[in-house]
Amino acid sequence: MTVLEVIQRSGEFLARKGVESPRLQIELMLAHVLQVPRLKLYLNFNRAVTERELETLRGMVQRRGAREPLQHILGSAGFCGLEMIVSREVLVPRPETELLAERGWEFLQQRAAGGGGSLRVLDFGTGSGCLAIALAVKVAQAEVHAIDVSGAALEIARQNAVRHAVADRIHFHAGDGFAALPDQLTFDLVISNPPYIPSAEIDKLEPEVRHYDPRRALDGGADGLDFYRCLEKESRLFLAQTGRVMLEFGDKQEEAIRDIFAREGWIIEAVEKDYSRRPRILIARRAN
Repeated sequence: MTVLEVIQRSGEFLARKGVESPRLQIELMLAHVLQVPRLKLYLNFNRAVTERELETLRGMVQRRGAREPLQHILGSAGFCGLEMIVSREVLVPRPETELLAERGWEFLQQRAAGGGGSLRVLDFGTGSGCLAIALAVKVAQAEVHAIDVSGAALEIARQNAVRHAVADRIHFHAGDGFAALPDQLTFDLVISNPPYIPSAEIDKLEPEVRHYDPRRALDGGADGLDFYRCLEKESRLFLAQTGRVMLEFGDKQEEAIRDIFAREGWIIEAVEKDYSRRPRILIARRAN
């Protein structure tokens, strides 16, 4: 069977299973098996795929047809140009969160350029470590702290930090929220993509999410806002006077999250839109 035949037949199979972008999905899996860039497949449509390669690919295609995320099958996900190890223990990084990372490192870079003193960051609910690692890579002066309640998630985050040579500048803390932090720490940036799906809506999500992402990384409580209330309350105690809080949130949550912070005296600096023009990121600071 040739490369083109594999792509056509497997793409049809994935389409029947309801997988989005089935041709792209099979091309990425086949490129992984053949260990070539995806675009190189187009230059080798007539190349014969060996039986051993087909056997490996069949297993991957069956898993994708069962709606297991492609990132789990490949073992990694791209984030801000960095490859992150992922598994069922962590949320697969989303493109929207790349925008949150960008806003975070832009703020830190501006502070560094202005001689703003310390650059200490807290990544609340780090998961795979993608936010913490992207910030550490982009801002060499940053001291990053990352919290997660899951020890298994933290182990993956540590592996990713080693992979990207920033393990010496990220301090990982296991525990439930800010109580996991050492005393007397203050932060110039508190950044988070917290769980924000209302509990009753999780079972309505796509199979790739509801069956494979860890529920603790999705479940934001009855109204999806539990972690924003926690972040508002706790960040006040840990944020430097000139620091910022940057938080990702879900669809139609903008007004509720604005209210959580504004009624406690926070100044809402901006609400950034994602790549589909939906409100997605809150940026706030303490009132002087």
